[in-house]
Amino acid sequence: MIDFMLLDRRNTCAAHRFLGKALKKMRNWPPHSITTDKLGSYPKAIRRLQREGKLPQDTKHRTSKYLNNIIEADHGGLKRVIRPTCGFKTMRTASATIKGFEVTRMIRRRHCLLCKPKVAGEVQFINKLFNVAA
Repeated sequence: MIDFMLLDRRNTCAAHRFLGKALKKMRNWPPHSITTDKLGSYPKAIRRLQREGKLPQDTKHRTSKYLNNIIEADHGGLKRVIRPTCGFKTMRTASATIKGFEVTRMIRRRHCLLCKPKVAGEVQFINKLFNVAA
């Protein structure tokens, strides 16, 4: 996962912000293709990013639900944790909870190069990341 953005709307402006943020993080590795769901705001946002020169013109936009299944299936773990809580009261609490959940999952999958191995290293990294005094 490169990034996630939690918004109460899924419009072109939100898609442009999300894709722009992800492209900025991955500026040294421009994508050959972008796979999304079939939401109509993504093609508009991608064309706008290409016009602005932030995305290569030859980048393909794929909307096949089968190509997106890996990403959607990855949300399953998050949904299993959220479902018993009956959702979130505010966007702020939702964002903080999801961010913590995703960081923990990245550490457990060994996708974090800054984290020392073993549980003690993981705890130390999380404490540093969230400014928790040990």
